Amino acid sequence: MPLLFSYGTLQQTAVQMANFGRKLSGSKDSLQGYRVGEIEITDERVLRESGKAIHPILRFSGNLQDEVSGTVFEITEAELAQADDYEVADYVRTFATLTSGTECWIYAAQASS
Repeated sequence: MPLLFSYGTLQQTAVQMANFGRKLSGSKDSLQGYRVGEIEITDERVLRESGKAIHPILRFSGNLQDEVSGTVFEITEAELAQADDYEVADYVRTFATLTSGTECWIYAAQASS
């Protein structure tokens, strides 16, 4: 089963219920070499589900002093596709290794954004 690291709205119960039909359980972890920035969301569905116009977004820094805390969730392949559908075009899904050594998917800023 895929692992997904969330540092933002995918940790919200309402967002999980809207996208996966269940509350996810996970474990705390962190990601080095990234900083959290912000983007404004205009997608009506995402605004409705998250209740927020400003969302966090990972930006690669390459600096291991930069560290982002979050939660790792075990999800199904179908749920990963649903998460892809939820995230707006500003995000790209990529594979990363967390501080614990866990390998998982993350959503980060496109290289040009």
